[in-house]
Amino acid sequence: MIDPSPDAEIIELIDRVGRREEAALRQLYDRTSPRLFGLALRVVRQREWAEDVLQEAFLTVWRVAGDYRGTLSPPMAWLGMIVRSRALDLLRRRTADRAQLTQEFDELLADTLESDSPNPMDLADAGEQAWALHQCLQQLDDKQRQVVSLAYLRDLSHSELSEQLKLPLGTVKTWIRRGLEKLRVCMGHFA
Repeated sequence: MIDPSPDAEIIELIDRVGRREEAALRQLYDRTSPRLFGLALRVVRQREWAEDVLQEAFLTVWRVAGDYRGTLSPPMAWLGMIVRSRALDLLRRRTADRAQLTQEFDELLADTLESDSPNPMDLADAGEQAWALHQCLQQLDDKQRQVVSLAYLRDLSHSELSEQLKLPLGTVKTWIRRGLEKLRVCMGHFA
Protein backbone atom coordinates (compact mmCIF):
# COMPACT_ATOMS: atom_id res chain seq x y z
CA MET A 1 0.00 0.00 0.00
CA ILE A 2 1.32 3.44 -0.98
CA ASP A 3 1.50 6.18 1.68
CA PRO A 4 -0.69 9.18 0.88
CA SER A 5 1.17 12.26 -0.29
CA PRO A 6 1.80 15.06 2.23
CA ASP A 7 -0.59 17.26 0.23
CA ALA A 8 -3.31 14.60 0.38
CA GLU A 9 -2.92 14.33 4.16
CA ILE A 10 -3.16 18.11 4.60
CA ILE A 11 -6.12 18.37 2.20
CA GLU A 12 -7.91 15.66 4.19
CA LEU A 13 -7.21 17.54 7.45
CA ILE A 14 -8.49 20.81 5.95
CA ASP A 15 -11.66 19.01 4.80
CA ARG A 16 -12.17 17.66 8.32
CA VAL A 17 -11.61 21.13 9.79
CA GLY A 18 -14.25 22.37 7.35
CA ARG A 19 -16.61 19.88 8.99
CA ARG A 20 -15.70 21.46 12.37
CA GLU A 21 -13.56 18.61 13.74
CA GLU A 22 -11.42 20.15 16.46
CA ALA A 23 -9.05 17.17 16.49
CA ALA A 24 -8.35 17.77 12.81
CA LEU A 25 -7.47 21.41 13.53
CA ARG A 26 -4.99 20.26 16.19
CA GLN A 27 -3.47 17.76 13.77
CA LEU A 28 -3.29 20.34 10.99
CA TYR A 29 -1.60 22.77 13.39
CA ASP A 30 0.92 20.15 14.53
CA ARG A 31 1.66 19.15 10.94
CA THR A 32 2.01 22.64 9.40
CA SER A 33 2.74 25.19 12.12
CA PRO A 34 6.57 25.02 12.03
CA ARG A 35 6.70 26.03 8.36
CA LEU A 36 3.89 28.57 8.69
CA PHE A 37 5.50 30.11 11.77
CA GLY A 38 8.72 30.52 9.78
CA LEU A 39 6.79 32.34 7.06
CA ALA A 40 5.10 34.63 9.60
CA LEU A 41 8.44 35.37 11.25
CA ARG A 42 10.00 36.32 7.91
CA VAL A 43 7.19 38.80 7.26
CA VAL A 44 6.79 40.45 10.70
CA ARG A 45 10.38 39.88 11.98
CA GLN A 46 9.36 39.58 15.63
CA ARG A 47 8.74 36.26 17.35
CA GLU A 48 5.86 37.52 19.49
CA TRP A 49 4.11 39.05 16.48
CA ALA A 50 4.67 35.88 14.45
CA GLU A 51 2.99 33.85 17.20
CA ASP A 52 -0.01 36.21 17.08
CA VAL A 53 -0.13 35.93 13.29
CA LEU A 54 -0.09 32.13 13.45
CA GLN A 55 -2.92 32.11 15.97
CA GLU A 56 -5.02 34.48 13.84
CA ALA A 57 -4.26 32.40 10.76
CA PHE A 58 -5.52 29.19 12.35
CA LEU A 59 -8.66 30.98 13.55
CA THR A 60 -9.18 32.00 9.93
CA VAL A 61 -8.56 28.42 8.78
CA TRP A 62 -11.21 27.26 11.26
CA ARG A 63 -13.70 29.74 9.79
CA VAL A 64 -13.00 29.23 6.07
CA ALA A 65 -11.74 25.64 5.75
CA GLY A 66 -15.07 24.62 4.23
CA ASP A 67 -14.34 26.92 1.28
CA TYR A 68 -10.95 25.35 0.46
CA ARG A 69 -10.70 23.61 -2.94
CA GLY A 70 -7.64 21.44 -3.46
CA THR A 71 -8.08 21.69 -7.23
CA LEU A 72 -7.48 25.45 -7.11
CA SER A 73 -4.44 25.66 -4.84
CA PRO A 74 -1.99 23.32 -3.10
CA PRO A 75 -2.83 23.18 0.61
CA MET A 76 0.45 24.70 1.88
CA ALA A 77 0.14 27.54 -0.63
CA TRP A 78 -3.39 28.21 0.62
CA LEU A 79 -2.32 28.10 4.26
CA GLY A 80 0.71 30.25 3.45
CA MET A 81 -1.49 32.84 1.78
CA ILE A 82 -3.65 33.04 4.91
CA VAL A 83 -0.58 33.45 7.14
CA ARG A 84 0.93 36.08 4.85
CA SER A 85 -2.37 38.02 4.76
CA ARG A 86 -2.68 37.98 8.56
CA ALA A 87 0.98 39.08 8.87
CA LEU A 88 0.47 42.00 6.51
CA ASP A 89 -2.73 42.95 8.35
CA LEU A 90 -0.79 43.01 11.62
CA LEU A 91 1.93 45.21 10.13
CA ARG A 92 -0.69 47.62 8.76
CA ARG A 93 -2.38 47.83 12.17
CA ARG A 94 0.94 48.50 13.90
CA THR A 95 1.81 51.23 11.39
CA ALA A 96 -1.61 52.88 11.81
CA ASP A 97 -1.33 52.70 15.63
CA ARG A 98 2.09 54.34 15.57
CA ALA A 99 0.96 57.03 13.15
CA GLN A 100 -1.91 57.88 15.49
CA LEU A 101 0.44 58.08 18.48
CA THR A 102 2.81 60.35 16.56
CA GLN A 103 -0.06 62.65 15.54
CA GLU A 104 -1.28 62.83 19.15
CA PHE A 105 2.27 63.73 20.24
CA ASP A 106 2.48 66.50 17.62
CA GLU A 107 -0.85 67.94 18.77
CA LEU A 108 0.15 67.75 22.44
CA LEU A 109 3.51 69.35 21.72
CA ALA A 110 1.82 72.18 19.81
CA ASP A 111 -0.66 72.76 22.66
CA THR A 112 2.10 72.71 25.26
CA LEU A 113 4.35 75.14 23.44
CA GLU A 114 1.54 77.58 22.69
CA SER A 115 0.06 77.74 26.20
CA ASP A 116 3.25 78.16 28.28
CA SER A 117 4.29 81.66 27.16
CA PRO A 118 2.93 84.46 29.36
CA ASN A 119 5.05 87.29 27.90
CA PRO A 120 6.89 88.10 24.65
CA MET A 121 10.35 87.32 26.08
CA ASP A 122 9.21 83.93 27.34
CA LEU A 123 7.60 83.33 23.99
CA ALA A 124 10.85 84.09 22.19
CA ASP A 125 12.84 81.81 24.54
CA ALA A 126 10.28 79.04 24.23
CA GLY A 127 10.30 79.38 20.47
CA GLU A 128 14.09 79.06 20.34
CA GLN A 129 14.05 76.09 22.69
CA ALA A 130 11.24 74.46 20.77
CA TRP A 131 13.11 74.99 17.52
CA ALA A 132 16.28 73.50 19.03
CA LEU A 133 14.34 70.56 20.47
CA HIS A 134 12.62 70.02 17.14
CA GLN A 135 15.99 70.03 15.35
CA CYS A 136 17.42 67.57 17.85
CA LEU A 137 14.37 65.29 17.76
CA GLN A 138 14.67 65.15 13.97
CA GLN A 139 18.17 63.70 14.39
CA LEU A 140 16.80 60.70 16.30
CA ASP A 141 15.61 57.74 14.33
CA ASP A 142 11.83 57.28 14.27
CA LYS A 143 11.73 54.60 16.95
CA GLN A 144 13.81 56.59 19.44
CA ARG A 145 11.83 59.78 18.76
CA GLN A 146 8.56 57.95 19.34
CA VAL A 147 9.47 56.35 22.67
CA VAL A 148 11.19 59.48 24.05
CA SER A 149 8.25 61.65 23.04
CA LEU A 150 5.66 59.33 24.55
CA ALA A 151 7.67 58.82 27.73
CA TYR A 152 7.98 62.53 28.48
CA LEU A 153 4.86 64.08 27.01
CA ARG A 154 2.48 61.38 28.21
CA ASP A 155 4.52 60.58 31.32
CA LEU A 156 4.45 56.87 30.50
CA SER A 157 6.68 54.40 32.31
CA HIS A 158 8.96 52.04 30.43
CA SER A 159 6.61 49.13 31.05
CA GLU A 160 3.57 51.17 29.92
CA LEU A 161 5.42 52.11 26.73
CA SER A 162 6.41 48.49 26.17
CA GLU A 163 2.80 47.39 26.52
CA GLN A 164 1.34 50.23 24.43
CA LEU A 165 3.85 49.88 21.58
CA LYS A 166 3.92 46.07 21.78
CA LEU A 167 7.72 46.10 22.10
CA PRO A 168 10.01 44.23 24.50
CA LEU A 169 10.79 46.20 27.68
CA GLY A 170 14.54 46.03 27.08
CA THR A 171 14.12 47.51 23.61
CA VAL A 172 12.08 50.43 24.98
CA LYS A 173 14.67 51.14 27.69
CA THR A 174 17.53 51.01 25.19
CA TRP A 175 15.79 53.33 22.71
CA ILE A 176 14.99 55.84 25.46
CA ARG A 177 18.51 55.78 26.89
CA ARG A 178 20.15 56.19 23.48
CA GLY A 179 17.64 58.82 22.40
CA LEU A 180 18.13 60.91 25.54
CA GLU A 181 21.90 60.75 25.17
CA LYS A 182 21.64 61.99 21.57
CA LEU A 183 19.26 64.77 22.67
CA ARG A 184 21.59 65.82 25.50
CA VAL A 185 24.56 66.12 23.14
CA CYS A 186 22.50 67.89 20.47
CA MET A 187 20.85 70.37 22.86
CA GLY A 188 24.32 71.14 24.26
CA HIS A 189 25.21 72.60 20.88
CA PHE A 190 22.33 75.09 21.14
CA ALA A 191 23.05 76.19 24.74
